[in-house]
Amino acid sequence: MRWTLAAFALAATPALAKPAPLPEGARYVALGSSFAAGPGVGPNTPGTPPRCGRGTLNYPNLLAARLKLSLIDATCSGATTEHVLGPWNEVPPQIESVTADTRLVTVTIGGNDVNFVGNIFAAACEQMATPDARCQKWREIGDDVWKGDEERMRRIVREVRTRAPQARVVFVDYITVLPPKGTCAAVPISNERMKQSQAAAKRLVKLTAKVAREEGAEVFRFSALSKSHAPCSAEPWSNGLTAPAGDGIPIHPNRAGHEAAAAGLAKFLS
Repeated sequence: MRWTLAAFALAATPALAKPAPLPEGARYVALGSSFAAGPGVGPNTPGTPPRCGRGTLNYPNLLAARLKLSLIDATCSGATTEHVLGPWNEVPPQIESVTADTRLVTVTIGGNDVNFVGNIFAAACEQMATPDARCQKWREIGDDVWKGDEERMRRIVREVRTRAPQARVVFVDYITVLPPKGTCAAVPISNERMKQSQAAAKRLVKLTAKVAREEGAEVFRFSALSKSHAPCSAEPWSNGLTAPAGDGIPIHPNRAGHEAAAAGLAKFLS
C-alpha cells in the first residue's frame, strides 16, 4: 500500500507546524460517533456500554497499539456533537475523559447532527417495493442545523484546550462511503439522492476543515485518503448497504478502513 505525502497534509495554524512527538504511554482520548467507535469491527470492548459499539479493532485501538499510547476510548455509536459535550442517558459526556495529562485527542463527529448516514438509509428505503418497518423518511437539513453543528464542533476544540492545554487535537474526517461520482450497486439509491448525499459529504469535510483551521486544531483528511476506496471500488474500505459478519456495519468503515485510518494517522502524527 502506498501513501502519498499529500494525503497527510496538515491543516493547522503555524504554531502547530512542528508538534512535539508523542511519548510512549501518553494518554490518548478518542471522541466521536460510530465512524470512530467501529461497531462490528471486532467484538465490543469489555466493560463499555454495549450500544456504543466500541469495536476492539477500531482505529483508536489500532493507533494506540501502533504508537504505544494509553487509550481512553470515549466514542459511541449514534453520538452527535451534543453527546460529546453533554450526557446521553447513561453515557457520560465524552469530553469528561479529557484530563490535564492528555496528550492526544482524535475527533470524528458531526455527521449524525446532519443525519448524513440516516439520509442514505432513508434514500435506500425509497427504492424498496416494500419498505422495512424501521425505515425513516429523508430529512431536509437546513443551514441552521449545519450552523449548530459547526458551533458545537468549535466548542469541542475549546473544551479540549481548556482541559488539556498540551494535547494535540486532531479531527479525523469521515471516510468516503459514497462513490465520488455516479451511482454504485452497493448503495442503491436514486441519482438525485446520491447527488444530495455526496454534497452533504463534501460539506461535512469542508466544515471539519474550517473548524480545525480556525480553532487551531489539525485535520487528518481520511475522506481524501479513502476516496478511491468507496463501496464498489476494487478495495473498499467501507461497506455498502450490506456488511459481512465481523466486518463492520452498513455505510460505515470496515476492518480495512479502520486499519487504513490507523496506519495513516500513525504516519500523520509522526
